[in-house]
Amino acid sequence: MFFLFNSNKMFFLFILFFSTLISISSNSWFGCWIGLEINLLSFIPLISNSNNLMSTEASLKYFLTQSIASINFLFTILIKMTLMKNFETNNMISIMINSSLLMKMGSTPFHFWFPNIVEGLSWFNNFILMTWQKITPIVLLSYYFNKNFILIIMIMNIIVGAISGLNQTSLRKLMAFSSINNLGWMLASMMISETLWLFYFIFYSFMISIMCFLFYILNLYFINQLFINNMNFFIKINLLINFLSLGGLPPFIGFFPKWMVINFLINNNMYLLTFIFIMMSLIMLFFYIRISYSSLMFNYLKMKWFKIYIKNNYFLLINFISFISLTGMIFSTFFFF
Repeated sequence: MFFLFNSNKMFFLFILFFSTLISISSNSWFGCWIGLEINLLSFIPLISNSNNLMSTEASLKYFLTQSIASINFLFTILIKMTLMKNFETNNMISIMINSSLLMKMGSTPFHFWFPNIVEGLSWFNNFILMTWQKITPIVLLSYYFNKNFILIIMIMNIIVGAISGLNQTSLRKLMAFSSINNLGWMLASMMISETLWLFYFIFYSFMISIMCFLFYILNLYFINQLFINNMNFFIKINLLINFLSLGGLPPFIGFFPKWMVINFLINNNMYLLTFIFIMMSLIMLFFYIRISYSSLMFNYLKMKWFKIYIKNNYFLLINFISFISLTGMIFSTFFFF
């Protein structure tokens, strides 16, 4: 967490937050584009590290893909300003604007860059990429979306996120596909209302922050490290609780926003969509449980010299967060009903 002691990184982090506010509060498409560009140019110094080839490669890939999306976005808004506003061109323009914004957030047909870039980043940068970097594109998407196009994208996100996560051994890629799957839920909540999207996003950010924090403390990057590491049993239980919460299993807090989305979809008679969402959530839960079960049950060699020491205050924080994840649904019934 060298951000706290590095003034340059803190400066870019501030600009990163500021650029999102520029974009979402702008009253013209051009202003939104400027905000997106500032966002891109402030995130690259955060992720590039001259000592690490993987992160240098990731920052270059990120720059190229985001530039392509930005060019597409700028090109489309210029067309929108100049062309006659008949229905056919309007429909096409909305799809083009949606596509460039979906590419910016790493949504499914344009998700090719997302897992590769995630693999080269630290856990803190991953957390920013999976949460904060999604705010601007989704808010801009909510201003001007093509309903049928977004419905197809939602289904693709849910399916690709669930199926692609099955054969991953890297925890970072696994979290990336989990993020793609959750993006489908976020788009569904965004189509229902912006308030519901914000609600879902806050809960999702909370869960992702726990996972990234845990992996950062334990220095975990691959699934087999969960088996080899001579971890504290309570930490494994905490990992299990938070994985299940992220997957959306009922007693945990992660189920609550998904439950609200499902309620709205059923009320709007979208039964097939709800069925796909729930089935793919089961696949997500399957590979989360597979990881947790393996790390709890494998009879691995315990090496005396291989110990993980966690500061007491970190351990208390992890326990407290897991307690919130576990009892969140009970508390939420008091607050929201």
